[in-house]
Amino acid sequence: MKRYSDPCDRNRDPIFHILKRVFADRRGVLEIGSGTGQHAAYFAPQLPHLSWQPSDVADNLPSIRSWREEAPEPRPLEPIELDVDRPFPALEVDAVFTANTLHIVSWPQVERMIAAIGELLPAGGVFAVYGAFKYGGEYTAPSNEEFDAWLRGRDPSSGQRDVEAVIALAKEHGLVLEEDNAMPANNRLLIFRKTGG
Repeated sequence: MKRYSDPCDRNRDPIFHILKRVFADRRGVLEIGSGTGQHAAYFAPQLPHLSWQPSDVADNLPSIRSWREEAPEPRPLEPIELDVDRPFPALEVDAVFTANTLHIVSWPQVERMIAAIGELLPAGGVFAVYGAFKYGGEYTAPSNEEFDAWLRGRDPSSGQRDVEAVIALAKEHGLVLEEDNAMPANNRLLIFRKTGG
């Protein structure tokens, strides 16, 4: 039931270093694709001013619950089911975080996810997305190219996304890129802000 991801342990501190700054004035965060639940269990206690809402497809909820139960206070909220192919639940959040999801789901699912985030966030809301991206259609490292080949071999509709396409898509839904942070292991942490207001 409780699953473990080694990359989650390796990347949590570099991600946290950015999130504690960009989420400093936030109140509620929706995490999309919480996976094992490790990030939620690690970030929520260290960001006690936040209400951290983990979410994922139904199959992943038991692991997220296990990590939540063992987390120190303040724990993340009870995880909720969220499928990007269905309407998002009505939540009052002013931030969204997702890690290693855009290259797992198909591009049409990326489009639906970002459209839903644009609808969900109020003006000034923050969207933070972590993962590996291509720049100008090129991989940033041989390891990323190998990883992308593995992803596409497993599911041809998945794969690393062109950062320019993600930025353009986000802009269509009122989400403007504010930061592109270099992270360990050739990953990035992109920070968008909802316009208006």
